[in-house]
Amino acid sequence: MKARITLLAVLFGLLTFTLAVPASEPQYKSPTAKLELKSGDSIVFLGDSITHQCLYTQYVEDFFYTRFPSMRLKFHNSGVGGAKAWDALARFDRDVTAYKPKYVTVLLGMNDGRYQPYDEETFQTYRRDMTEVVARIRKIGATPVLMTPTMFDSRAARKRNRPRSADSLTLYNSVLAYYGAWLQEVAVDNGYGFVDMYGPLNNLTLEQRKTDPNFTMIRDSVHPDPPGQIVMAYSIIDQMGLRGPLSNIRITRQGKGKFRVQGARGKATELTGDASGVTFTWKAEGLPFVVPEDAQSGAKLLHMGHRMSREALEVHGLPAGRYELSIDGDVVGTYSSLQLERHIELQGNTKTPQYRQALAVAELNQQRNSGPVKSLRNEWRTFQQYSRLAAQLKESPDNEKLKQQVSALAKRLEGKEERIKKHEQEALKLEDQIFTINQPKPRKYELKKVTATKSKVSTKR
Repeated sequence: MKARITLLAVLFGLLTFTLAVPASEPQYKSPTAKLELKSGDSIVFLGDSITHQCLYTQYVEDFFYTRFPSMRLKFHNSGVGGAKAWDALARFDRDVTAYKPKYVTVLLGMNDGRYQPYDEETFQTYRRDMTEVVARIRKIGATPVLMTPTMFDSRAARKRNRPRSADSLTLYNSVLAYYGAWLQEVAVDNGYGFVDMYGPLNNLTLEQRKTDPNFTMIRDSVHPDPPGQIVMAYSIIDQMGLRGPLSNIRITRQGKGKFRVQGARGKATELTGDASGVTFTWKAEGLPFVVPEDAQSGAKLLHMGHRMSREALEVHGLPAGRYELSIDGDVVGTYSSLQLERHIELQGNTKTPQYRQALAVAELNQQRNSGPVKSLRNEWRTFQQYSRLAAQLKESPDNEKLKQQVSALAKRLEGKEERIKKHEQEALKLEDQIFTINQPKPRKYELKKVTATKSKVSTKR
């Protein structure tokens, strides 16, 4: 009897212990919140024709060239017009792996949905191929940054009178939203980077159409124009934890007429001042992010200059009046003492020498992207045609027309590797030039009080 009681006690104890231990919970990862980068790291932009446009990628490069001029990153555009996820896999080794990326941004899906209402088989094909793209990125030791497909502007498509079915026009934007929501789930569950491209484009468009029903940033309904592309670049910079002010200078008047300067993201030296103004030298850590003129309307919608390139000057203790600001001897503006106390922002001032320096960087990078980078992408367009038809020929080996097409494309691809290397070298030469002109310089600032001139009063009656 005593043995039975002991056994029951042991069993009760085991049961109590089992109930006390909670069931193991799934271990979730946090999505990548910030791109952690250092000199020598490589970023590959993998995508379709929207990436092949060499615009949002160019603007992201401009940001890094000007904001982090001491950090030499490697950028590679891997976009091809018309690409689906399957096409990205076909060129992956030479067009992604070869560049040894730390991060690979992925913008695919616009073509995968086939511009039709939602179809389960079509989505499962996209899901399978995108899953393989992500697996390949992880296999080479890189971190995927998954980006939602961009907006399909059905209103713009209707205005163009393209031959699409009414359902396709009405429903395709929602198809892309579904694809993007799935990508977000994949990124968040696995700890990858994630960028919502779809939301900002749609939301800004909706807001503007409240006052302008014809507003669009995607005139052909698929490929964002420069204003839309700058929204895309901002989305990457913002959502990947890179946004922040460029610099801040704060000058205060102390006792006995002396001035004190405090600076963020730069160094101030040689400060002097009196009742007529102040003079100092400032060397910033970076340059303002200059947006090309054809993209500026998109930047204004985002208030982007203030949000991500704030270049502030704040001066306290000057006698009341107006002050002329010059930098390196060039007058860039006249401000009241009250404005200076509140702070002024210089990032969009086209008269400053640092703005002109940053503009030269952007112009040189535009030359790089419209020249050798675009030429390199066009090489891969031919390869994409070849790989698609070659896959079809495997399924229909007796198709003579396909044989001829594959043979002709194979001939066009002869010498592709040599041409690729040539384009890479030309792009690198321009990048070397960028890093000779993007280094911040010490700039001499001078605030001088403006003396009001009295108008002559006539004594004649």
